[in-house]
Formats: sequence, C-alpha cells, structure tokens
Amino acid sequence: MASLLLLLLLSPLSTTAASSGAYPTIPGTMDTSFPASQDSKLIPIRREVYGDGRIFDITHRYTSDMPSMGSENGLGQFLRLPESMKNGSFANISEMKLITHTGTHVDAPGHYYDHYFDAGFDVDTLDLEVLNGPGLLIDVPRGTNITAEVMKSLHIPKGARRVLFRTENTDRRLMFKNQIDTSFVGFTTDGAKWLVDNTDIKLVGIDYLAVAAWSDLVPAHLVLLKSRVRLMQCKVIK
Repeated sequence: MASLLLLLLLSPLSTTAASSGAYPTIPGTMDTSFPASQDSKLIPIRREVYGDGRIFDITHRYTSDMPSMGSENGLGQFLRLPESMKNGSFANISEMKLITHTGTHVDAPGHYYDHYFDAGFDVDTLDLEVLNGPGLLIDVPRGTNITAEVMKSLHIPKGARRVLFRTENTDRRLMFKNQIDTSFVGFTTDGAKWLVDNTDIKLVGIDYLAVAAWSDLVPAHLVLLKSRVRLMQCKVIK
C-alpha cells in the first residue's frame, strides 16, 4: 500500500492542490448560482510553479494499454466509477486496482529483501531529500546494457546524487507498447556494483519498468537495494 501511495503522489493527480493547502474551489461545485450551462467551459488548473520553484512532471500517464509486468495485453481497466452521479448516486466515487509495480514508481528496500519487507521498510520510510532535487540526465551509449565498462565511460561527476539514465528504451518507445519487451536496457550486476562502489548516487532512474536488465534482474536489484539508502525510480523519462 505504501508503494501505491507514493505512486499516486508522483502522478499528475497530486498537482491540483492550492498553495494554501486547501483544494481549489471549482466554479459550479460550491456556488449554486453558477449557471449549469457554463459547465462545459470549466478547465482544471494544473499548477507547475510553487514558491520559487517549478515542477517538471516526468511521470508517465497511466493508461489501460501501457505495459505491465505479468500481463501480455497491457495494464487493462484499472479505474472504475462504481458510484456515479450520472446514475443517481449522491457523489462520484472512483475505484482503482493495479499492482504497485506500474508506470513511474519507486522500489522500496523490501522489494527484493524479505527481512526489510518484514521490518516495514516501505517507500514511506525513504528519505524525501533524496527523492527530490536537482538531477543529472545522462544518455547511455546505444546497443548495450549499463555495464561496469559503460559506467566508467560516462564520467559521472563526484557529488551527483540523482542520476537519470536515458537509454534506447526511449528511442524504441517501449513504454508505449502494451506488451513487456524483455530486451529492454538496464543495469547488469557488475554495472550496479560499479555504481555503488564508485559514485555518490543515491537515486537511480531509468526509462522502463525495471532498473536491472532482464538477464540480471535479481542480482542487480540486490546490489542496488542492499543498503536501504540507495533507491530506484523506474521509468522516469517520457
């Protein structure tokens, strides 16, 4: 559940709150004198600027035909409206059902370590100072997974804490195909170990559903999640 909570916070749905902390008043919902005929002109505001900063939303929109682990036909119907005002209910009540390993998400330490899972190391225990802030976007050489040799060639500067790796997954638009493609680019075990041993990176981002290459899926994850400090945010680049 914690993974799903963070997933929602990272989605565009979380950007509609007003700066005062209250939800914005939508004309026609609070003012009963507002003509119903003007409802078609309502346009929700999606704020990007807060204080002195600007939010760049690089999360993927959740759609029924986006790829999903364990499914050959995409995510499928994940959002329903069991209670609808159009059908006589007093309110619109949505229902959402999907695995937390969907779209833009963060892997909790307990994702691959059962003792972390049992101890309660969910995503709500992760450091928000690591999850938020300036990041370095790097283009990975094409035609290869992210190996130790590739990591050396990237010359990532010391002090870089958040790095997003843009690979040929983006060129091939894999996140816009409903079937999982196991030939996606990701970290090999030696590439993950090189990152841990030789950089200051705490947040690793990649442009597909898993940070590790299919052939090294488990061992590379184990390397990156072992310390509970280093995080993985998957599929961060549109």
